[in-house]
Amino acid sequence: MNRNRLPRWVNATIDRIADSPTSPLGRIAARRYGKPVPGAVGTTAFDDRPVRVLIAPVNYSGQAFAWSRALERRSPRISARTMSIEVPGGFDYPSDLVVPIPTYHNDTAWQRDQFAAATTATHVLIEAEEPPFGRLLGRSVAAQAAALVTRGVDVAYLAHGTDVRLPSRHMRDHPWSHYADPEIYAARDEVVAARNIAFLESSGRPVFVSTPDLREDLPTARWLPVAVDVARWERPRTARAPGARLRVAHAPSVSVIKGTHLIRDTLERLQAEGVIELDLIQGVPTAQMPDRFAAADVVIDQLRIGSYGVAACEALASGCIVVGHLSERVRATVREETGLEPPIVEATPDTIEGVLRELAAHEGLDALRATGDTFVRAVHDGRRSAAVLDEAWLHATAPDPHEEDTDASPR
Repeated sequence: MNRNRLPRWVNATIDRIADSPTSPLGRIAARRYGKPVPGAVGTTAFDDRPVRVLIAPVNYSGQAFAWSRALERRSPRISARTMSIEVPGGFDYPSDLVVPIPTYHNDTAWQRDQFAAATTATHVLIEAEEPPFGRLLGRSVAAQAAALVTRGVDVAYLAHGTDVRLPSRHMRDHPWSHYADPEIYAARDEVVAARNIAFLESSGRPVFVSTPDLREDLPTARWLPVAVDVARWERPRTARAPGARLRVAHAPSVSVIKGTHLIRDTLERLQAEGVIELDLIQGVPTAQMPDRFAAADVVIDQLRIGSYGVAACEALASGCIVVGHLSERVRATVREETGLEPPIVEATPDTIEGVLRELAAHEGLDALRATGDTFVRAVHDGRRSAAVLDEAWLHATAPDPHEEDTDASPR
């Protein structure tokens, strides 16, 4: 549904319902999620460890699960769990607890039980400013977080993208911004992002962002790098024969955001000329993606946002050269945080043809591949992500000040 094409009063009504979930209309709207099956799903359970972390409730691109496993690898003192809302027909990302939509929204018994389970955590990381316990406490993130804090749980927040990316700022700074596209209902995104930013800045809790560009909207937040399982993406690769077409893949999860329609004609023309061999990947299960990337020399990521995320890191881990648009501020943030230059070949819709022709004429691409492999292992294999959470929030591996210093002189 393109909300830009709806009458203003219809959009206003939709927004009022979304903003007032406990109103009569909000309660009626919640019924559309369906009737829950009592006892259909359990609640979160932790291992008996000193630090117990819950990340909930969205698990976008499987990141909550990846960070949880990275935390457990970092320290035997940590038990980390994820809880996520089921997305019917969506990508099948692993999670420790997947909750059906009717249960999350309309099962008050589950909501209370999951809240009780969360109070056994020492730390809860709330994703995308979404309430981890459905409609409990008026579906208020602030109220649910406060209830956890009063029970001794340390709460932090993680912003993922649209939830805090201000369209007005993005359109001002990025000539190719997707928010200028008529398919995007930027007016609503502006209201939600501004509200979420104000909430996070006034929360007094630690705040993290999953991509470096979001520091432009939340300057005091810590960048929590996305994490990928490098081993899962490694495949034997067939070297490109001299003079052969450049094998180019493009996998737009949302084509209007990635900029697919802005480059489609260029890609088709280059393919017709014999410069590239194009693999446009859509509707492919995540389990098949490593093989598709392994057959490509180049993966075109996004050309509109000005940053990079999970898809780019997966392509780097597979040994592909990644082409995309990164703003200079994003590149500077990555250099400052990691000491490394992001190995993404810069391109915009205006320059993509020249970039691909240059890569196609390149005799050997191994040096570019090696740079990408080094970067993704150093920044995005989960170790740095776990360190950021630990050092900035959990302090799970901090030395115990009460522990006897065996090297100290006797007092």
